[in-house]
Amino acid sequence: MIGLPKSRFVAIGALEALGVASGMAAAAMLPGPAIPILSQTFLVWQLSFSVLLLGRKYTFNQISGCILVAIGVAVAVTSGSDSGQMLSGVESMWPVLMIASSAFQAGASIIKEFVFVDAEARLKDKSLDIFVVNSFGSGFQALFIFLFLPFLSKLRGIPFAQLPSYLKDGAGCFLNIGADTSGCNGAPLLPLLYVGTNLFFNISLLSVVKISSAVVASLIVMLSVPISIYILSLPLPYLEAGATLSPFFLFGSTVLLLGLILYSMPQPAKDGSEIS
Repeated sequence: MIGLPKSRFVAIGALEALGVASGMAAAAMLPGPAIPILSQTFLVWQLSFSVLLLGRKYTFNQISGCILVAIGVAVAVTSGSDSGQMLSGVESMWPVLMIASSAFQAGASIIKEFVFVDAEARLKDKSLDIFVVNSFGSGFQALFIFLFLPFLSKLRGIPFAQLPSYLKDGAGCFLNIGADTSGCNGAPLLPLLYVGTNLFFNISLLSVVKISSAVVASLIVMLSVPISIYILSLPLPYLEAGATLSPFFLFGSTVLLLGLILYSMPQPAKDGSEIS
């Protein structure tokens, strides 16, 4: 497993780093509700890359289900907002950059799926350990993120010479030590909980990619969006007071679930290349 071609992992790391860098830059300039809406183009990119790179074919029900899922998430996350004026006053480059960020992440997920498929032949029916894929992919992602730091600091208007002081202050906030720790409530426990939860989340998604496909993993992530909004509407520590969910949220969640059901409905395959 360690001897698998590293070029695929380099591509995964580079695409994920580009996705993180461009997504963070765009998110800082976009209104909150617009971010998850634009991020739903991730599934569209995945379907396209899956057809182009892996030769997948999808049934009408599967394509319709994905569209319903995207619509349901969009309705749920924009409940109660004036979507017609959401992007007013925002330069067009920032929504485009967020959509490009989704394309980079989608490309990385499709390459991961290809790695698992190709490993079955290379390893002669042995199962590729997900920690090999996660470790190499994350390692190269961290390397490229480090290389992109000058670009990120320029986007944020931070002189590159001052970047070390920003990293030092960030480390102090993470550990909750130093003279200025305002806004660092809950550290270091909350950041460590985030790291642990995020690691478990990514490994779980990678397991889904291994046994199913990258598109199915995306549908599961989309299901988590309204669930996370519901949880964040509750009165939780370190957060603002809970909010009341509107009927639009419930309607959007229902549409999302209908999309998942429609995608998962078994269909008689016309040929062996279709996915059921």
